[in-house]
Amino acid sequence: MMRYLFFCLLILVSCKQEKVNSHTANEGNDDLYKEGIALVQNDNIKAYSKFQQAIIHYSKLKDSVKISKSLIYQSIVQNYTGDYLGSEATLVEALNYMKEGDESYYSVYGSLGNLKYDQKEYSEAEKWYTKALAEEIKSIEEKANLINNKSASEYRQGKYINALKTLAQIDLTKISDKNLINRVKENTVYIQWLQNNNYPAQEEFENLLANKLQNNDFWGANSSYAHLAEINQKAAPEASLHYARTMLQNAIKIKSPEDRLEAMEKIIAVDSPSNSKQNFKSYKTLSDSIQRSRNDYRNRFAYIKYDSEKKNAENQTLKTQNAESQIKLLQQNVILVALSLLLISGYLWYRRRKKRLQKEKELEVKNTQLKMSKKVHDVVANGIYQVMTKIENQENFDKEKALDELEFVYEKSRDISYEKPETKDTVEFAERIFNLIDSFKNDHIKPFLTGNSQNIWNDVSGTVQNEIFQVIRELLVNMKKHSQASLVAFKFEKNNNEIHIQYKDNGIGIPGEIIHGNGLSNTVSRIEKIKGTITFDNTTEKGLKVNISFPTS
Repeated sequence: MMRYLFFCLLILVSCKQEKVNSHTANEGNDDLYKEGIALVQNDNIKAYSKFQQAIIHYSKLKDSVKISKSLIYQSIVQNYTGDYLGSEATLVEALNYMKEGDESYYSVYGSLGNLKYDQKEYSEAEKWYTKALAEEIKSIEEKANLINNKSASEYRQGKYINALKTLAQIDLTKISDKNLINRVKENTVYIQWLQNNNYPAQEEFENLLANKLQNNDFWGANSSYAHLAEINQKAAPEASLHYARTMLQNAIKIKSPEDRLEAMEKIIAVDSPSNSKQNFKSYKTLSDSIQRSRNDYRNRFAYIKYDSEKKNAENQTLKTQNAESQIKLLQQNVILVALSLLLISGYLWYRRRKKRLQKEKELEVKNTQLKMSKKVHDVVANGIYQVMTKIENQENFDKEKALDELEFVYEKSRDISYEKPETKDTVEFAERIFNLIDSFKNDHIKPFLTGNSQNIWNDVSGTVQNEIFQVIRELLVNMKKHSQASLVAFKFEKNNNEIHIQYKDNGIGIPGEIIHGNGLSNTVSRIEKIKGTITFDNTTEKGLKVNISFPTS
């Protein structure tokens, strides 16, 4: 069914593009964009590359509308080839370029719903479809498609009554697209059968299948074959096997490896045990082939974007000598202030702690010093480095704001010296994470993040939040100092009572001696402190991948 979502979205964006072209025909060269559209269904790699070239072209023209359109098309290509995480990141990037009143919002929200559906996150998919339907949608067919998709996400959660109520919002008499009518009817029958397996769905499915074949809707026919195989699986295994095999042949005909895989799953469920070995072998071979293809597409898309942005960065003019001198002078002043703060903090700490530590063992002294050094490194050094990064990335920085932030770091250093417990920040933690990652964004580094919603942090204590904040900041500082990366991505997920964080960059990787050095060694101890795990994957062809997981309580 999700193949329908791709083609429907493709048609949807194409219709929007006709309006954009007619409105902006004289506002620049659209050749690269048009070439990309022509290649979408024939050559995914070339299409993605053309849209990337178009993005660079429109960036020079500062045409945010066309940049967002190009990004939406890139996400469609990534979704179609199975690069779901890349597609989601591209859509989030497209949202950053869109403006209030943009007619493409609902198509982006719908695309995010499709991505979540493909990843079997049906509750999230339902939320995005609902958000898309809240936008103004002029086309009856486009709205009906979104309603149909929302219904699918509901029945996948077992919410059959809600799913049927959702489908009831569609007035089929106002729809001219026969394939869409068949899909809505088939979903209705299938949900009724899911509610009650005694529902007489066989004849209705067969009639819908006949209509689809008459309309040459071979993609839609596979949905009917799948349903017929499913409803006959227990009562009539031979009939189920017939429909599954027919689905397999049709999937081969339309070159749909995902449908082939689903058909083979249904064959394995009812075929003779004597064929099980060969069936499983064929299934595994196809599954491995699909995964290799997805990995290959994902890597090639990442290289195209990286290579394009690298070449574009190399073509950018350098900043003026005067601006560079000012930045260097400011950095020197910040370093001097940092050293002064460290010296003051160390002196105050030493004076207040001296009497209390006189009679303690030498080992206890060393452990206390190590603990304080770690705090100074994370809170003061990294805090100042973050301020330096903001100043470096802003052409016109606010001196007063910079001084306020340094004052904040100073107060933090005082808290360290007085051993004051860390308290939970009044700012929502999701916003703190976003501001932290965004502060490292500049002309050469583009960070992306997904999944960072406040609801995943609600059950996390202030102590754990502070530890995670320091770990993420340490990763960013080390990235900027050592990796030479231009693209950095964070993904946040919550499964049951555990939070997973994935970090990726396209830099030169981090040598083992740096991973086990002062900074990143602290990240390991912090994660262990909150009973979590952290792994550094430095074996990929390029870049670094870090996986972090920890319990919420």
